[in-house]
Amino acid sequence: MTTSVLLAGGGTAGHVSPLLALADCLRRRNPAMTVTVLGTAEGLEARLVPAHGYELRTVPKVPLPRRPGPDLVRLPGRLRGAVRAAADAVQQSGADVVVGFGGYVAAPAYLAARRRGVPIVVHEQNPLPGVANRLGARLTRFVATTFPDTKLAHSVHTGMPLRHQISSLASLTVDERAARQMSARAALGLDRDRTTLLVTGGSLGAQRLNETFGAAAADLRAAGVQVLHVSGTGKQVDVEPAVDGQAPYVVLPYADRMDEAYLAADLVVCRAGANTVCELATVGLPAAYVPLPIGNGEQRLNAEPVVAAGGGLLVDDVGCTPDWVRQVLLPLLADPTSLHAMGEAATRFVVPDADERLADLVLSAAGSRS
Repeated sequence: MTTSVLLAGGGTAGHVSPLLALADCLRRRNPAMTVTVLGTAEGLEARLVPAHGYELRTVPKVPLPRRPGPDLVRLPGRLRGAVRAAADAVQQSGADVVVGFGGYVAAPAYLAARRRGVPIVVHEQNPLPGVANRLGARLTRFVATTFPDTKLAHSVHTGMPLRHQISSLASLTVDERAARQMSARAALGLDRDRTTLLVTGGSLGAQRLNETFGAAAADLRAAGVQVLHVSGTGKQVDVEPAVDGQAPYVVLPYADRMDEAYLAADLVVCRAGANTVCELATVGLPAAYVPLPIGNGEQRLNAEPVVAAGGGLLVDDVGCTPDWVRQVLLPLLADPTSLHAMGEAATRFVVPDADERLADLVLSAAGSRS
């Protein structure tokens, strides 16, 4: 009998990336396995899931309010429609297990699975669990966390499932990495031999990073540092085109091949989403983390273990200014010994086989139904 798995998650790369990593791992184990994804029509998953060869079924986007207000009053009606759509997906896919990654899609999926008696697996990416996964953890004994100190009932620490194209970079030899770095830089329109800074605000971009590094572009070029800047879809960075002899400043709205971006870089400046933190630690890249200044502070908590181990810097959003680039970042970029030591320290944070650990939990859950 072939196992059928329904994976629920979407909105941003923080949910979609680990979902796809698990999907790929399950398919590697058993190419005949049925893997279906439940997401929204508006999120990143609408493009990435079909592009990776998986069927996408959609539910209405239903944000779960964190505090009382009009959205909370409207929640029951919205949630009923989403649960009906999720229940249809559970039935039509013949799911033996439903795996949720939090966010808008997960809560309807958990409730639909519970009603139909389908086992549930929860994966929580952040140190502070979100509303959907706190709900899901009450409905199952199969709960996985990225961080060891996350407080959820029945949880086991599996780490963050990463796409194979990212996790495989950790096993490259020094010579293999150097060769691939040169080819990645060339493919991205960068010089092969210049010190390279990667700036990324994630799939949605980060206005603070876009403004700061646009303003500091001349200083970076004057220091001979080239930049690959992932601005976010629909967002711009105002940078003058390079003239002959200047260090390139390449702006991309989105990077489908983050493995190439990571290979090209010597240092990264980024937000501190859990997926980003885990990917950089796995690859062994030092980073300056600029946590998103809204929400409940989970991005700072994501980065703190790596920073405490010596694998990066923490910078408040308001402190990420052109002056900070000049006074802190440029001296660090000019110190390859420190960059190497930071990268080595970051790798101590990694759970290298997180996708396999989570796949084991998913198959155990599926087997519990019989």
